Amino acid sequence: MTSQSKKGLIKRPSFSKMDRITRNVLLGFGLLSSSFIIIIAVFITIEGIIPFVTDNGGLGRVNVWSFLTGTVWLNGQTFVSTAYGVGYVVLQTLYVAFLSLLLAFPIGVMTALFIAKIAPKNIANIMRSTVELMASIPSIVFGLVGAGFFLPIIYDFGQLFGISSAGGAGTLAVVLVLALMSLPTIIALSEVSIRSVDASLEQASLALGATPTQTRFKIILLAAKNGIFSSAILAIGRSLGEATAVALVAGNARSGPNFGLFDITSTMTSMMLSGLKETTGIDFNIRFSVGLLLMVVILLTNISLNLIKRKVGNFDA
Repeated sequence: MTSQSKKGLIKRPSFSKMDRITRNVLLGFGLLSSSFIIIIAVFITIEGIIPFVTDNGGLGRVNVWSFLTGTVWLNGQTFVSTAYGVGYVVLQTLYVAFLSLLLAFPIGVMTALFIAKIAPKNIANIMRSTVELMASIPSIVFGLVGAGFFLPIIYDFGQLFGISSAGGAGTLAVVLVLALMSLPTIIALSEVSIRSVDASLEQASLALGATPTQTRFKIILLAAKNGIFSSAILAIGRSLGEATAVALVAGNARSGPNFGLFDITSTMTSMMLSGLKETTGIDFNIRFSVGLLLMVVILLTNISLNLIKRKVGNFDA
């Protein structure tokens, strides 16, 4: 049979009118969903550059370099000065986000391993439902837990060592709250990744004489590393973007950077949220500039972590 005759036997798939309609409808939904991020990015960009390209009602333009490297939120009186600085806030935002990940990641992964491979079925189902419920708790509730539970404990703990704090508000409180909020994401995604590991790998390891503990840590976790690392990326994204819970426990530092665990701090989101309803003019517009910078920080962080993920994904013990 010649190649041309073979081609004649291959029929192209036929699409009915309903298939074409369905495809176009799904395409429309896909374009609509994609357009939201574009609309948000364009809006924040337009609003965010206003303080740098306009006269701000006669006050003058905000200096871009001073804004990016400043160690004081506002050097001068509100509605009079344009000397805004957000450099220290960027450093503090990254600092508390990665500290919270450092705390939540091992706890989350070990919990996921227990649920997926060790816990009896009934207990695993209960724990899985608890994690799902925890993921649905609003951020304001986490903030209230932080303000009502963590702050007094942190304050009393500091007093034991002669460390003064603003009622417990500060870096440590923010880290604990963000770690608590990140746990459901890390646990859920890591547990799915661990359960997705081919059972033959586990059986082969055990057949070769490895203990269950060695198999879980050296075979299963290694095989699930891509999904586990993805959970860390999503957790960092949530920490960088959280505002309400952080604002309740941070202390809202107006200058910095402050890296002490008992020092008051602030993040980009908490700075945007602080006094938002009571302000106007340049003090309102500059918060869009912080939002624009936050989008850039999140984008660069995700790109960096995904590059690390690729290297981790190519590593095999």
